Amino acid sequence: MWKMHQLFHILLPCLLLTFLMFSTTTCTTISTTAKPGCPTRCGNITIPYPFGISQDAGSCSLDRWYTIVCDTTFNPPKLLWGPNKLEVIDISQTGQMRIKNVIARKCHDEPLFAEATKLDLLSLRLQVLHPEITSPFMFSDTENKFIVIGCDHMALITDDINSRYSSGCIATCSSQETVIKYNGSCSGISCCQTSIPKGVTFLQMDVFSISANHSTVTKFNPCGHAFLGELSKFTFNVADLSDPTFMNRTRDKVPIVLEWVVGNDEYCYQAQQKLASYACQQNTSCIDFDIGSRKGYRCGCIKGYQGNPYLSPGCTDIDECAGSNNPCSDNCANTPGSFICSCPEGHNGDGLKTGRGCLKDNSQSVMTFSIGISFGTLFLLILVSWIYFTKRKRKLMKIREKLFDQNGGLLLKQQLSPTESSKTFSADELKIATNNYSEDRVLGKGGFGTVYKGTLKDGLEVAIKKPKVGDQDKSQMEEFINEVVILMQTNHKNVVKLLGCCLETKVPLLVYEYISNGTLLAHIKKEGTSWLNWENCIRIATETVDGLAYLHSAALTPIIHRDVKSANILLDNSYTAKIADFGASRLAPIDETLAATDHLLGTFGYIDPESMHTGRLTDKSDVYSFGVVLAELLTKEKVLSPERNPEEVGLAKYFVSSMKQHRLLEILDPRLVEEASQEQLLSVGKLVLKCLDFNSENRPTMREVALELDGLKKQINHPWDKTDEQTYEETTSLVGQQDLYPASSTSYGDSSITSTVEYYGQHSVRSANDSI
Repeated sequence: MWKMHQLFHILLPCLLLTFLMFSTTTCTTISTTAKPGCPTRCGNITIPYPFGISQDAGSCSLDRWYTIVCDTTFNPPKLLWGPNKLEVIDISQTGQMRIKNVIARKCHDEPLFAEATKLDLLSLRLQVLHPEITSPFMFSDTENKFIVIGCDHMALITDDINSRYSSGCIATCSSQETVIKYNGSCSGISCCQTSIPKGVTFLQMDVFSISANHSTVTKFNPCGHAFLGELSKFTFNVADLSDPTFMNRTRDKVPIVLEWVVGNDEYCYQAQQKLASYACQQNTSCIDFDIGSRKGYRCGCIKGYQGNPYLSPGCTDIDECAGSNNPCSDNCANTPGSFICSCPEGHNGDGLKTGRGCLKDNSQSVMTFSIGISFGTLFLLILVSWIYFTKRKRKLMKIREKLFDQNGGLLLKQQLSPTESSKTFSADELKIATNNYSEDRVLGKGGFGTVYKGTLKDGLEVAIKKPKVGDQDKSQMEEFINEVVILMQTNHKNVVKLLGCCLETKVPLLVYEYISNGTLLAHIKKEGTSWLNWENCIRIATETVDGLAYLHSAALTPIIHRDVKSANILLDNSYTAKIADFGASRLAPIDETLAATDHLLGTFGYIDPESMHTGRLTDKSDVYSFGVVLAELLTKEKVLSPERNPEEVGLAKYFVSSMKQHRLLEILDPRLVEEASQEQLLSVGKLVLKCLDFNSENRPTMREVALELDGLKKQINHPWDKTDEQTYEETTSLVGQQDLYPASSTSYGDSSITSTVEYYGQHSVRSANDSI
């Protein structure tokens, strides 16, 4: 039998012949014509309408948003945009504009927080337009990345004055020699990067040194830098750490990409009702764009037309029959948006220069022969396709069987009972459930991979975690299978259920029950959340700690979560809390108190400071992280906020310091202060202090925390009658007449926070943006 590629070489001419009989090609070009009487270039940059150069805003552009200035005092001239005169590098008619970069810097001889660098497109434009008009410009979330360069630096990025979005990353290294092998890679060692959300028009960047006075690596890295830039134009080089020209060089080489649309915050159909302001001209198409909370549209020429779709009279017809690119072999007739090829009398064919062209009709036998060839070719194509796909299916089955064995499938089957065999899913089953892992099924993305929403064939909705592909350690296969078996047997109303796994892929997929009401973090950040009152806050905290206490002590084998945070607490339809994300979980050793770990996992702001010093995690590490969550729930404050004092960037330190200064009522959510008694607020505040104790031995167990919260919950449902004297004592303790802190609590002071910050310069930690 012939080999597969030999058969395709025989069939290729027939397939091309059939394809060319039913296809035509047209050539369109994009014009960058400016408005009549207006400049078309500034230096070496072409100016496409709706942009225009003029002193009178709007005379050469669509409106004031698109007016730019050509400064001829420079040689060559520079194209400047906005009141801050940002230098424009390139303008694309398809919806992008590149501007010269601005960079935030922190050097070791500067104060702890360098002056923030702000990129404010919205406020730049509101200085020349009415405040009610929405900006059509925003930073591109697909082309740009927030990048930090340094050996002892952390940078935060915030999207607006109200800080609705905040993220950042840490760049660390121990010595210049260790950095060399990471040259060209921006993965956390001396260089880190993170994404920005859609629709951002304002960014504030803050850079600061992690260790005091930049004391760890001053010789070869005197300064740290942070900037937003086009990722495809940037490659990290070790020399960047000590290059004094890095800032100026990066400004010139790595631009910021802006996205632009037209329309006053309206879709195509809304703009078309206002003919006077509708930007798309004749023979154009209108495409809607949703960018964050903003909406707009872009215009383009329809097929067979070319020109500037924003400039009157619009796009013009392409004459395909003119010039040397005439597609027809004989007669060519141009039509609006297309063309027609025809053959002389006595000839047949498609009339194209390629394909059949115009052939003389010799005899009926030629037609009969052609029909026979066509049917024969079709049959042969079907046969070859059947053979090919059959072999491909068998090969795929063998690959999946091999992966199933490599990932411990046989071991899993041995440990599962016959009734639990349904807990292993096939790759095809999950592929169908997620519509081939479609983007519209994505629930979240992070450093571990992607979580998809899926619907099984029985209608059950599930969440499928698809990790990133990486090297597998075969020695850890048995440990992984044992963990999966135990987690599948974990059953608690406040713990997200692991339904099973798929071992037929390079990296095993985990299948969890689907929780529909989002994360606790999303509800805390949402303004005006009516249901999150005092009673529900205590209920959510009680349910969360019940789930964690179960994992620590009641489960078949004790489990340490290792990444407790509000983003990993999900809420179902009845707002019941469920512990999620066991991607970082580890089973606690039966005969040991501590669980060793090669890499300290967790989220910055929630991590136990003692574990960062020892490199070991215990169940008390989860207690500390829960204390941060409880403080977050009570204050509605962000876990990391550069707006607080430099010593109180972390919520844990902020809460402890406020309690020491007798300012508990000032930092709590005003609604909770109004609804709860002062005795209840003091009780839960002291509980937070116990959880946040720097010495893990002084912290309560998760079961002890559960008992305290359960008692507080019962007190809310059935409050004790209080005398006036009791109420007076509560008030006195809150305003400062009584010492709230026993001796054991004082260990969480400035020294512990300092050592915690210093530790980040030596260990990699997952950012708050890196998990779901």
